Amino acid sequence: MSPLQWRVRPVLPIVKLLGAVALVVLVVAFGGEDPVQWFVAIVVAATLTGWAVRDLVAPVRLSADTSGVTMVVGFIRRRHVAWPQIERVRVDSRERMGLRNRLLEIDAGDSLHLFSEHELGTDPEKVAEALNAMRANAPL
Repeated sequence: MSPLQWRVRPVLPIVKLLGAVALVVLVVAFGGEDPVQWFVAIVVAATLTGWAVRDLVAPVRLSADTSGVTMVVGFIRRRHVAWPQIERVRVDSRERMGLRNRLLEIDAGDSLHLFSEHELGTDPEKVAEALNAMRANAPL
């Protein structure tokens, strides 16, 4: 089986950067004389920018091959987990306030890795199916 990878959709970092710029523009447009407004705007804009930079520097959040799974942990660090170390791959689906949230869960025994549809660029159910199929065919 050939290696598989899932990445952040290219539009997400662009939207985050535009949001950061829009926030600063709104503060300027509405007077922006209050130092608290500026502080909050700068902190939120910096956070959005950092989040967008992470998407640009490490767009591939999850990849899998016959040896195991490699995933981004923390800001941009990568961790490889061999198939025998993975206890379970499943999708956790919850509904709160009328919104459904689905996360891919990779249980590696000592750690639990969660990936949203936005991080994977596709439906977590499809990713779970592909990972479980690759895991079943992986050499022990």
